[in-house]
Amino acid sequence: MALRYKPMPSGLAARYRRREPDAYGLTPELRVSDGDGMPCRHCLANIAAGDPYLILAYRPFPTLQPYAETGPIFLHAQECEAYADGKAVPPILTTSKDYLLRGYGADDCIVYGSGAVTPVDELDARAAELLERPEIAYVHVRSARNNCYQCRIERA
Repeated sequence: MALRYKPMPSGLAARYRRREPDAYGLTPELRVSDGDGMPCRHCLANIAAGDPYLILAYRPFPTLQPYAETGPIFLHAQECEAYADGKAVPPILTTSKDYLLRGYGADDCIVYGSGAVTPVDELDARAAELLERPEIAYVHVRSARNNCYQCRIERA
């Protein structure tokens, strides 16, 4: 099965860079990267040491509902190109040994039993396995330790 790794939408990234309110109604905080583990959710690469970035509350769901988790993410403060090589595992996913993959239905609810901590070299296979299930519309990739949202995987 062909997969597509998707970053946060460019329009939303642009709004946050204009310092419009995040998912909690707060202004994104401006910081400077120390170069250690600051993955941008738009270009899906790490933010280099010395580069400005934003930290903000992000809800990767279209509406509020019980499964619409919100959490902190990092974003380049200056414009960056959206991750475009959606068929390849993004650079930010090569920095950890494993990630939590979890399936969601077309109604944006978690599909119970779909979540599993997955070694990085098995991400494609596990995502394809989940997306073969008709009740799963997309998969979230999240940090295995802190549950932080990384990106979304869909059928290509």
